[in-house]
Amino acid sequence: MASFNLTSLLFNHYKKVTFGKEKDNDIDDLEMQVVRYKPEGLDTLCKNTKFTRKELQIMYRGFKQECPTGIVNEETFKEIYAQFFPQGDATAYAHYVFNTFDHDHNGSISFEEFVMGLSVLSRGTFQERLQWAFSLYDVNGDGIITKEEMLDIVTAIYEMMGRYTEPSIDDTTAREHVERVFQKMDLNQDGVISVEEFMDSCRGDENITKGMSIFDTVL
Repeated sequence: MASFNLTSLLFNHYKKVTFGKEKDNDIDDLEMQVVRYKPEGLDTLCKNTKFTRKELQIMYRGFKQECPTGIVNEETFKEIYAQFFPQGDATAYAHYVFNTFDHDHNGSISFEEFVMGLSVLSRGTFQERLQWAFSLYDVNGDGIITKEEMLDIVTAIYEMMGRYTEPSIDDTTAREHVERVFQKMDLNQDGVISVEEFMDSCRGDENITKGMSIFDTVL
């Protein structure tokens, strides 16, 4: 399988744009024609993301260089996360993040899906980032978060990094964490967390907001 280093893509292409290290004339429309990216698609992404046309051009060139097929499958995505956390098991967490990026749920992430998600995570408002986070925890996409879904995400994070912290974290710790957060966020005590409860809890309680940082994606 061809190697695809998303870490390299993010840090060597996206951050060069962000911090102005890439010359403005590095990519022009002729180069975009060479990689066969349709201009109308680029213009649409400009409207639907918080990236400029030039930024999208640079990211797309890197995306195509690293992934000539133009898509990322889940197994490759899991391999990418494994590079971030070599001492843990990032498989489960990568699966949940992948599903959140894979909007059409066809088993692969396109460049469009990639930059749409990256736009929210890197430049989205607090509200937009919370909405993205809610979709991560709402594993089955039914519009509510159950305690079991939250436990699945928390457990996945602990498998990825928690077991190697000091002091060590076990399954009991994960369940206790979920119980504390869930009780605070389930405002009407009906056993599930709606998107409104999720938003209101995070906006109104600084401790919850800080506690929810455990869920942040490494992207």
